[in-house]
Amino acid sequence: MELLTTNNVWMMLCTALVFFMHLGFSFLEIGLTRQKNTINILFKNFFIITMGLIVYCLVGFNLMYPGDFNIIDAFGGILGFAGPGLDAVAAADLSYSEGYTYWTDFLFQGMFAATAGTIISGAVAGRIKINAFMLIVFLYVLIVYPIVGSWQWGGGFLSTFTDEVGFYDFAGSTLVHSVGGWGALVIIYLLGARKGKFDSNGKAVAIPGSNIPLSAAGVLILWLGRFGFNGGSVLSADPANTSLVLVTTCLAAAAGGIGAAFFSNLLYKNLDITMFMNGVLGGLVGITAGADQMGPTSAIIIGAVGGVIVVLGVALLDKCKLDDPVGAIPVHLFSGIWGTLAVGIFGTLASFDQFMVQLASVGIVGVFCVIGATLFTLLVKALIGLRVSEKEESTGLDISEHGTKAYFSS
Repeated sequence: MELLTTNNVWMMLCTALVFFMHLGFSFLEIGLTRQKNTINILFKNFFIITMGLIVYCLVGFNLMYPGDFNIIDAFGGILGFAGPGLDAVAAADLSYSEGYTYWTDFLFQGMFAATAGTIISGAVAGRIKINAFMLIVFLYVLIVYPIVGSWQWGGGFLSTFTDEVGFYDFAGSTLVHSVGGWGALVIIYLLGARKGKFDSNGKAVAIPGSNIPLSAAGVLILWLGRFGFNGGSVLSADPANTSLVLVTTCLAAAAGGIGAAFFSNLLYKNLDITMFMNGVLGGLVGITAGADQMGPTSAIIIGAVGGVIVVLGVALLDKCKLDDPVGAIPVHLFSGIWGTLAVGIFGTLASFDQFMVQLASVGIVGVFCVIGATLFTLLVKALIGLRVSEKEESTGLDISEHGTKAYFSS
């Protein structure tokens, strides 16, 4: 009982840290976008965490951890559902796990579910109808996120991909970050860019953020929250594993920031603070798949490459005329893919077979997410439309969507 109490307290602390990350996401998005959309961003992020928890309680938790894949059991488990709501009987059994109680398990996992929706928020900032956003994210968190999670963390077919090797994603480079990133990519493609983002020749035009210090605070909060996101994914307070995970996580974040800052300077002759900040996040996302499997040197390499990928990813989106105001897709999708593949290249699981399983799993998850996001977005577009009008975008979503603004002069 004493061990369970210690482990459970650690897990509750990690849950609180992951919850705190939602403030970091809000700060980052507000600071990197226009001031006239601040209320809109806060509303979206409040909606994500509140809706996400309720949906995960009623449906998502038992869809992600069904026990038996009682709907589609083919290939080792594709779809199962243990029924609506939480199980008070299971919660009363303290032998549920040595690392945490049933209630703590639900709450910790529920914070992850909300994160997938937050990733989408940043990418669509400044031009999406609030009702359209809420409906798309609701469907995505309700259906896509828990089903994908069940394939690995719920014991589905990805966890036993072959007889010898299963897919490995320690804390969600693919299962959380790439899931959100794929959804964001589809939606911004169908939504279109902000007015003025690309000139008449198709060249990207920088739209400066309104509050870079606030964004910097957001990044540091997200880094702090990662102590819970990755540290909690050990699923106990085991001193050896939690210590290793926190070290590799921090080293990857540091290397990601350095890698992005100096690679960006090499390309553009400018020490760009926004690239530095997003490089830190790219390093964090990159290490997440294998944080418990890597040594310090491998973590530094993975983080540094993740930072470089962020810089290249931003350039790629501009080249494709895709508008991502906060760099959510390079950070969460591109670095998430890299981190997932890195499990097969570095660390204790490194092998050709593991790399191929990681690669195939990335592809399977990507196809499912793209199909789901496309269907949901097109459905919402047909029902209520996606974009605000040009006039509403120019006025700002705070006024046009919420009837108020964030700041008033005295």
